[in-house]
Amino acid sequence: MKRNFFQKARRLLNQLEVLVETFSLPRVDSKTPGGGMSEAPGNPLANQTIFISGGSRGIGFSIAKRCAQAGATVVIAAKTTAPHPKLPGTIYSAAEEINQLGAGKAIPVVLDIRDEDAIEQAVAQVVKKTGGIDVVINNASAIHLADMENTSSKRFDLMFSINVRGTFLLTQACLPYLKRSANPHIVTLSPPINLKPQWFAAHGAYTTSKYAMSMMAMTFAEELAAYDIASNALWPKSTIATSAIENMVGGKLLEDRSRNPEIMADACYAIITRDAKTCSGNFFIDEDVLREHGITDFDHYACKPGHPLQRDLFLDE
Repeated sequence: MKRNFFQKARRLLNQLEVLVETFSLPRVDSKTPGGGMSEAPGNPLANQTIFISGGSRGIGFSIAKRCAQAGATVVIAAKTTAPHPKLPGTIYSAAEEINQLGAGKAIPVVLDIRDEDAIEQAVAQVVKKTGGIDVVINNASAIHLADMENTSSKRFDLMFSINVRGTFLLTQACLPYLKRSANPHIVTLSPPINLKPQWFAAHGAYTTSKYAMSMMAMTFAEELAAYDIASNALWPKSTIATSAIENMVGGKLLEDRSRNPEIMADACYAIITRDAKTCSGNFFIDEDVLREHGITDFDHYACKPGHPLQRDLFLDE
């Protein structure tokens, strides 16, 4: 009974946040291709709406900024409404920073990706305001790097409810609007599936949840090919300096061997500006994507240029 009460309260809060506080965009004609804001000269993502799960900090926030700089309306959908003592940013501070850039726009939306009703309501409210959704970025993810003996059922359920179930439900809710978009993309932040035993030895539950996300990405690519909806997975070659790394034991040493989130943002931007009809079913690595676009110097992405980089999980040396 208590759980149902809090679920209803959370959904009501989400609806009120969307309706009362979070929207500052002018309403557009729902027949406008892809929805979003009006066309802006020189902005390749103008008139597109990009829905990003977990976009209040880290990689998701960097992707949101990159897309907004290209003219997109970005939806920052996450739970963080109040400052956390160890984690920077809220959906409101993230949206404010993006809106100050002066190109695209940001809409902060309170969303618990584990709540199916909340997902449907958030998508409906966004579409009511922008007219459509063109791109879905499945960024929200939970991590717990521990073996079986040290992974509680609560931790296990959290990873699978966010990483797998959340990815599926958000994409499913956005599907009717992706079908109407001129260049629809789904990008899921998950790795290529590497079945070497080493990736199952120390954190099998987390590994399995991330691989399941990758399988969802491939499922979307195959199922939605008839609608010319692109679905790809994207993963970093090196570790990325986010708050998750900073708060780990030895996080500072790892951060020095990491790249900043902007490399993932630039790679994601490069993917979603491709023709959806010819770019689907790939397991992309950020550096490889950018090399295809002629970038050969990656020092400016490094937290400490010149330091050796730490290869990310699930990738062979």
